[in-house]
Amino acid sequence: MNTTNLIGYSAALLTTIAFVPQALHSLKTRDLSGISLPMYSLFSLGVLGWIIYGFMIDSLPIMAANSITLILACTVLYLKIKHK
Repeated sequence: MNTTNLIGYSAALLTTIAFVPQALHSLKTRDLSGISLPMYSLFSLGVLGWIIYGFMIDSLPIMAANSITLILACTVLYLKIKHK
């Protein structure tokens, strides 16, 4: 593995893991009062854009990390809409 991929995978891992606590908290407590619906909507669209970009440049770190992040963000977004 070259240095570029190592940095890509490391950054992908860190940014993806950052969403796990919020998703778990939202699932456990169903308290989404501090979650902004417009922010999570725009964020999810942006992450989808990163996935498309990852496919276009054939970058596995970008595709994998953002796919997981999109699932986590959409989980929180779904709960926010459901419990609004």
